[in-house]
Amino acid sequence: MSNVVSMEEIRAIADRLGVDLTQIDLDSIHLPPGENFGIPSDDDDLMEEDPLEFDPGFGNILVVDNLPVVPKEKFEKLEGVVRKIYSQLGVIKEGGLYMPVDPETQKTLGYCFIEYNTPQEADLSKEKTHGYKLDRSHIFAVNMFEDIEKFRKVPDEWAPPEIKPYVPGEMLLKWLTDEKARDQYVIRSGNDTEVLWNDARQLKPELVYKRPFWTESFVQWSPMGTYLATVHRQGAAIWGGATTFNRLMRYAHPQVKLIDFSPGERYLVTYSSHEPSNPRDTHRVVLNIFDVRTGKVMRDFKGSADEFAVGGTGGVTGVSWPVFRWSGGKEDKYFARIGKNVISVYETETFSLIDKKSIKVENVMDFSWSPTDPILSLFVPECGNQPARVSLVQIPSKEELRQKNLFSVSDCKMYWQSNGDYLAVKVDRYTKTKKSTYTGFELFRIKERDIPIEVLELDNKNDKIIAFAWEPKGHRFAVIHGDNPRPDVSFYSMRSGTNTGRVSKLTTLKGKQANALYWSPGGRFIILAGMKGFNGQLEFFDVDELDTMASAEHFMATDVEWDPTGRYVATAVTSVHEMENGFNVWSFNGKLLYRILKDHFFQFLWRPRPPSFLSKEKEEEIAKNLKKYSKKYEAEDQDVSLQLSEQDREKRKKLKEEWEAWLSEWKRLHEEEKAEREKLRDGEASDEEEEYEAKEVEVEEIINVTEEVIPFEESEQ
Repeated sequence: MSNVVSMEEIRAIADRLGVDLTQIDLDSIHLPPGENFGIPSDDDDLMEEDPLEFDPGFGNILVVDNLPVVPKEKFEKLEGVVRKIYSQLGVIKEGGLYMPVDPETQKTLGYCFIEYNTPQEADLSKEKTHGYKLDRSHIFAVNMFEDIEKFRKVPDEWAPPEIKPYVPGEMLLKWLTDEKARDQYVIRSGNDTEVLWNDARQLKPELVYKRPFWTESFVQWSPMGTYLATVHRQGAAIWGGATTFNRLMRYAHPQVKLIDFSPGERYLVTYSSHEPSNPRDTHRVVLNIFDVRTGKVMRDFKGSADEFAVGGTGGVTGVSWPVFRWSGGKEDKYFARIGKNVISVYETETFSLIDKKSIKVENVMDFSWSPTDPILSLFVPECGNQPARVSLVQIPSKEELRQKNLFSVSDCKMYWQSNGDYLAVKVDRYTKTKKSTYTGFELFRIKERDIPIEVLELDNKNDKIIAFAWEPKGHRFAVIHGDNPRPDVSFYSMRSGTNTGRVSKLTTLKGKQANALYWSPGGRFIILAGMKGFNGQLEFFDVDELDTMASAEHFMATDVEWDPTGRYVATAVTSVHEMENGFNVWSFNGKLLYRILKDHFFQFLWRPRPPSFLSKEKEEEIAKNLKKYSKKYEAEDQDVSLQLSEQDREKRKKLKEEWEAWLSEWKRLHEEEKAEREKLRDGEASDEEEEYEAKEVEVEEIINVTEEVIPFEESEQ
């Protein structure tokens, strides 16, 4: 491969040869066809031929077999019957129904071709009509035309597959072994996607990998940070590594709009929504569940948008996202979806319903999984004389573990604590007059015997609840309540002194410019953020000490993201706003470390870390002997500090040298032009040295002020 030549080197060569580069149109220079002079293009990977699974081919054409064989006079009637059946499932193209005829007998051959506008319509028709019973003697056998093409190309004789030599790739978890214990993050701005190290010690990021047009809409890390997913018109792809980010697998799903990983990264759910051919129909929805490692479709779901629009907060075209919610833990054993009056729970061993039937729950509106156990929490609103209720259901037995009836309910939201120890149910209730509502909390202690429930009401129960958040892995929670623009923030604990079975209030912070809560992943520290109308107000708060560590502002901030270790936090202004796009990285205690501005900034995502392999006892031992372990890093910090100081000195020295060089050059030019100036002044030298007076000015600056109180003793009077 040829060496890459920089523009500086090209300019030097051009000067040596006497070539004026400004007169050359570099864009008009083209290499001979097929020649790259040993320098591969960055676009080679994008231009390489896609595999068959991404080739649109004949995906919109069906072959319908086992049709009646009829003479010419009955041909039109049979064609009308077939067209009537298949036009109900999609729009058949003009001339898109072809029924071959035997030229000798002038009878049909018992099969036909149907061409739809889209592959989705063809796929749906195949699913709905394969095995359709036209009469006793004719049961439709429906195949995709492209499948028949595949079978036709199968060679007559078997040949062993070509065995490719093993090429070792980069270890997918290598990034976790970084000697500086840094974390990575991905950003998207303009057409570029970049993965960077957060080098907080150097007060700047370090580029790991950059690629233009890497995705067509967004990128997404898998839950444990093993993969980075990109989304394209043909489907999704995953990439991995610490520095190379090679493509590991592709998942064919045309027009995919959303993706979701299972918690253990075993499965990938892809979603697409398609415009109906008939304006009166709803959008068609396609969901595929892929095995992440093999790329195999384990189960697909198709239907109208209405079938997937029950429950949740809404996604695209009215569909709540994610449609499937996964049970907690790395096993990825169960996933569930909500339907009309049912909760459908599937197990991943066979990807079928548990006990082959859904759980019937009249008027069920919402559900969520425990983050750690196979327990479902369900919310059912009031209906007639039946009160609203929250139920806990064990999976796979479907046994109801606990139920709480709720009266005069307006709305209900469920919040699980990250360890699955507690469930908080925020309940908005109507007053007796039904003209207003008030809010309270039902707190479930999941791990205790009989799952006791405690009711919590705010001091002013008419306060509006703006935000709620559990402390990760902890027993505390925070609530923003009251009226804007300065609501209050209260902190509570599920433990009360020696009594671990009673909730208690820790403190209330009055009049805060906050409408969002962001706990550190390690607990203890929290950011009280004022987003949107509050213009990015940030308060870094220590809940252990009940003390504000710092107050800051990131004007117009749209996102706040803690790194997975809880050491650093990023705030970002995305392209929702036209100005000030970019991100800031802060320390956990609110010190601004560095700021990066990026035009058309779309995404900032920290790379998640997998759970630690250390036992709880080992983690406690490390915390106990932290000073011993921290000596190594303190020495490194000192080295970095000295390095930064040396860099500052070098920078100042360079600036001084540049100034002195400029001054010397100015004096030289001044001296060269002296004769010309005298000539212009008729020989009068008006700028002789003696006309100027040099003065030295002393400037005093207070570096530090220390006050010391000296005790006054009476004996010295």
